[in-house]
Amino acid sequence: MISLPGLIDVHVHLREPGATHKEDFDSGTRAALAGGFTTVLCMPNTTPPITDSTSLEVAKRAATEKARCDYGIFAGAGPENPRSLQALARTVCGLKLYLDQTYGPLRLDSLELLQAHMQAWPKDKPISAHAEGRSLAAVILLAAVLDRRVHICHVSRKEEILLIRAAKEKGIPVTCEVTPHHLFLDERDAAALGPGRSEVRPRLARPEDRQALWENMEVIDCFATDHAPHTLQEKDGDNPPPGFPGLETALGLWLEAVREGRLSLEQVASKAHYRPREIFGLPEQVETEVEIDPQASWEVKAASLQTRCGWTPFEGMRLHGRVRRVRLRGQIAYEEDEIRVPRGYGRDIYSS
Repeated sequence: MISLPGLIDVHVHLREPGATHKEDFDSGTRAALAGGFTTVLCMPNTTPPITDSTSLEVAKRAATEKARCDYGIFAGAGPENPRSLQALARTVCGLKLYLDQTYGPLRLDSLELLQAHMQAWPKDKPISAHAEGRSLAAVILLAAVLDRRVHICHVSRKEEILLIRAAKEKGIPVTCEVTPHHLFLDERDAAALGPGRSEVRPRLARPEDRQALWENMEVIDCFATDHAPHTLQEKDGDNPPPGFPGLETALGLWLEAVREGRLSLEQVASKAHYRPREIFGLPEQVETEVEIDPQASWEVKAASLQTRCGWTPFEGMRLHGRVRRVRLRGQIAYEEDEIRVPRGYGRDIYSS
């Protein structure tokens, strides 16, 4: 058995409020514990989106009742709230900027609005940005001009990781994350998954993009799943929404890379625990650890997962390394395929 600190996922969508047929704080945090995650940071593109105190309170009330692991919630940047969001800063994990196509209504379409949000948000609180291509260049430019930190979500392309590398070399305060699906899948897998089930943002990229992520692993600060569940009926429908579930397969994929010599356990711990804590100002979780059997071989099967959505893009993949036990704040939270803590055991890291 090997032990890791409780994993932190800085990018999850738990679909509550508004789409609990896909996931909610109960099923999503059950999935988190089963995957070895003891803290999740939840995105604001819900229904309604989390853009003010009223919508934030709705989400926090549901999380307080249902969450089984610890959590934080992002505020969402919109066209009407650059100034009013400051009042929420103390009780959220950060501000989320959507600059490219995604699921939900939140998107900033002007440079003026982007600048207004980056100037108004308190400098001691993180900003996470969905920014691809030219949008990424714009965010990095503003980070340099305004001298403020920005975290880039789900980097997927060669030109993007190389731009982030160059920005870091110039001392621009930018950090970034990469998802398991962009490390382990590419456009060739999209064809096998089919047009609906392969829909994700950013899209699955070229093999050379995936290789560039592996070649620039030292530039990547965090691993994040971008757990974004939708039902099979939705994914196989006429207008499939973008997103993959990922909380329960991420650690297995990283451990497979460790087994193959592409990652070390130290890198997994750094990118899935220590750097997320530093970037997002997270407190230490005392008496918290994940116990893993590194030799256990298992086949990914959607039918055995905790997530409500009922499918996975990694169906049928055989992985080595399995979570056996998760201890959260001194309590056994997960053990041998069973959730051991009740609804509401999870704590809001940013409670007022």
